[in-house]
Amino acid sequence: MQESRLFRIVYYLLDKGKATAPELAEKFEVSVRTIYRDIDVISGMGIPVYAVQGKGGGIALLDDFVLDKSLLSGQEKEQILMALQGIAATEQNYANELLIKLGSLFRLKTTSWIEVDFSGWVKNNSGQDVFNLIKRAIFSRNRICFQYFGSNRERTKRRVEPLRLVFKSKDWYLYGYCLTRHDYRFFKLTRIRDIEIQTDVCSHEIPSTYSVEKSIDMENTIAVKLKFDKKMAFRVYDEFAETVTEDAQGNLYVQTNLPGNDALYSYLFSFAEYAEVLEPESIREQVKEKLAAMRKKYVT
Repeated sequence: MQESRLFRIVYYLLDKGKATAPELAEKFEVSVRTIYRDIDVISGMGIPVYAVQGKGGGIALLDDFVLDKSLLSGQEKEQILMALQGIAATEQNYANELLIKLGSLFRLKTTSWIEVDFSGWVKNNSGQDVFNLIKRAIFSRNRICFQYFGSNRERTKRRVEPLRLVFKSKDWYLYGYCLTRHDYRFFKLTRIRDIEIQTDVCSHEIPSTYSVEKSIDMENTIAVKLKFDKKMAFRVYDEFAETVTEDAQGNLYVQTNLPGNDALYSYLFSFAEYAEVLEPESIREQVKEKLAAMRKKYVT
């Protein structure tokens, strides 16, 4: 137990740069006296750790200290390589080279276990290009500007401080501070066009109230009850999983929350005649009106 805590203290100091003894004691749920004993043990292992007393002081490692690879267990080395495989799936250039170097350093054979393809079935590189530009801007802390097609059917020019790339369900999103709307927003990458990196430096950080679920999933949704023909079972179970119920005839029923805008009707119509809205009645009426408008285009 102590050995595990010693290494975790070293990793923590490598990450934070410096920490006080009370901070470490709270982090690892031990007494301050125990932390000082641990520091003595770490120093005895040859790791250059030191403590500075007084205001602004704390416990730190020498700036040029590099963690010896022998301090990592075999499982930890494998986990590092697996994580790097995930990075390599979205970074086509430098990550693969780093993966080879670490594999040689750890004397472990790397296994390719993940692949990410940003393009659709109609091949193009625009998705990968947008992802790479945003990633570069996040690391360099530069603002970006782009044209954005919102779900309200409007095309707007946005200036954004990019903070994070988020993969949720089936889509990539940019999370950042929108200087146009003066608020934190999510932007779907497939709706971004004409993106440019600017020289202005970002001034905002990720807020403590950050939540993917509340900002993406729960925004502008409506509760619906749907009925599907059994011919659509392959899609229904793919998209709704354990929320599906079935009647004696094989018809499928789902109660869920879906986007309460035009995306709802686009989604429902993708099932053609094999889906029916049971509730709420207001959505049923909207479907009837849209079907009538569609029919006019095809009736001569």
